[in-house]
Amino acid sequence: MNTAPTTTSPAHLTSLTDAGVSGSTRHPVRTGRDDVRSLPAALRSEWLKTWTLRSTPTILGLSFAIGLTLTAVMAIVVENDPFDDRPFTVAELFFVSTFLSGILAVVIGVLSFTSEVQHGTLAGVVTARPARWVVVMAKAANAAVVGFGMGALAIAGGLIGSLSGGLEMGDTSGMVVDAVSGIVLTTVAAALGVGVGVVIRHSSAAVASVLVWALVVENLLRSMAPTQVARLLPFSAANGLLGTRQATDTAEMIASAFSRAQNAAIFGGYTLIALVIGTVLLSRRDVA
Repeated sequence: MNTAPTTTSPAHLTSLTDAGVSGSTRHPVRTGRDDVRSLPAALRSEWLKTWTLRSTPTILGLSFAIGLTLTAVMAIVVENDPFDDRPFTVAELFFVSTFLSGILAVVIGVLSFTSEVQHGTLAGVVTARPARWVVVMAKAANAAVVGFGMGALAIAGGLIGSLSGGLEMGDTSGMVVDAVSGIVLTTVAAALGVGVGVVIRHSSAAVASVLVWALVVENLLRSMAPTQVARLLPFSAANGLLGTRQATDTAEMIASAFSRAQNAAIFGGYTLIALVIGTVLLSRRDVA
């Protein structure tokens, strides 16, 4: 028995098109407003990822330990300021460890992004958040919160360490400003680390770059570059934000130093540039 081919009437085709079966189906379009609305959810996601890791409280505890140990050693062993041969005071020492905590905060910020690349989870992150600037901003904001905690705990440890060393309190009028400066440094440093991590992407390379630059390259540049250039370097600005001196500081450097607010603006400017460059690069390349 012959079976006649089935035909589809124009009316039937029309009904399929109306039902959304045809290839001309319109898909929803993501807008800039949708991207902004997704930012709180991205922040919550980063928050959960950070605070469910056992490494986070370890890092915060390490910041406290650095502050406690460094100031106690300086109070008990060093005792006198090498620049003017005066005994240290609590007011001079309690916040100095925030520079080291700031470098550690940069490393933590780097790893918050590069670990996603290393473990292959970045593809899932950008699939859930197609607007890649949202991913970068959420990570930077979350890292800044961790950096804030690191700065606060470093100062608390520094205060306990300097008091346990039996130091005099000294002039306490600037302690609030010193404490705020230290916390600002670690907070911004963590966000800077995110920018560096997005640009470099490889954990070992990014961390090594930060440490070599901060501890070696910049010190060499400070000793060779003109004073007007040396004071614009990122970690020179970090020291200026804290109001502390470096061994390589000359009388000319001290005389031409920026104010704390200006150094904060310079350090924040480097952070903003790193985040912008990282966001542009992330938007233009594959995540694999």
